Amino acid sequence: MVMNSSTTIPTSASSNVFDIGNHTTKLIKIEAENCRKIASSSPPPKPLLICAPSEEGVYPVLLFLHGFLLYNSFYSQLLQHVASHGFIVVAPQLYSITGPDAKEEIKVTSEITNWLSNELSRFLPPNVEPNLTKLALAGHSRGGKVAFASALNNKQKSPTSLKFSALIGVDPVDGTGKGEQTPPPVLTYTPHSFDLDGMGVLIVGSGLGEVKRNPLFPPCAPKGVNHEDFYNECSKPVHYFVAKDYGHLDMLDDGTKGIRGKASYCLCKNGESREPMRRFVAGVSVAFLRAYLDGDFKELVAIREGHMLLPLELQRVEFDV
Repeated sequence: MVMNSSTTIPTSASSNVFDIGNHTTKLIKIEAENCRKIASSSPPPKPLLICAPSEEGVYPVLLFLHGFLLYNSFYSQLLQHVASHGFIVVAPQLYSITGPDAKEEIKVTSEITNWLSNELSRFLPPNVEPNLTKLALAGHSRGGKVAFASALNNKQKSPTSLKFSALIGVDPVDGTGKGEQTPPPVLTYTPHSFDLDGMGVLIVGSGLGEVKRNPLFPPCAPKGVNHEDFYNECSKPVHYFVAKDYGHLDMLDDGTKGIRGKASYCLCKNGESREPMRRFVAGVSVAFLRAYLDGDFKELVAIREGHMLLPLELQRVEFDV
């Protein structure tokens, strides 16, 4: 089989961005080596996990990059939440094993972006089409670093065939500490130095990310290379939220299996449960995407101004628009 798919039907559909939305979603797994069996199709550069609405329509697209040594499948619930509000989410598996250098991940992200133009629609549910003029890029942890590097490269060095209109960093990390950035370094420690040509940026940080779980392990999102530093280097428009009492991996699925999945519970300082952080990341992402892809700012402003009930408490809210 070229694709494996599963369908999720919302049990209690809602228009509230922090709840599952009104669309039934389909989760589609695409293995690159098998796609050659489909006539006239080109395989993606890496295996993909795609989550899309099942109902007929044309939907904006979000390219989501996983965190360091994590599997894209660990984000299934997050992807389904976003897709249920009317988005197609494409999550590549950038690698299985990797070292500190992220150059190859940045290169592969560009290749996947170019692949979307002609091939994505072939793998979506019937009568579901991507609107690639409304394309956003997101990443978690090291994937957040790669997302920022890719967006900057797309603007400055290596343009892709598609243009990103919005950028999301979910607890992005650029190394193990200030002066210990992993190559290629993204942070310059110059305020507002990111030149993204007016692209809207959302950064979501974890309050516990910079806290050690125990004396044996370093923090998962250390000060000097974490969400705060990315925010400081962004130019307007940028929106910044930090979740209190939640950790670096608390937006993952409730059940992450295997050695890496079990390790995700042990390596970082975590909150009491994952659901609140995952709902917040998904919901604020939906509100942000509606603002910067569709021009509908009401939900993002309501969250920012404290006029919407949130699934968790925020310790910091800042913006520069």
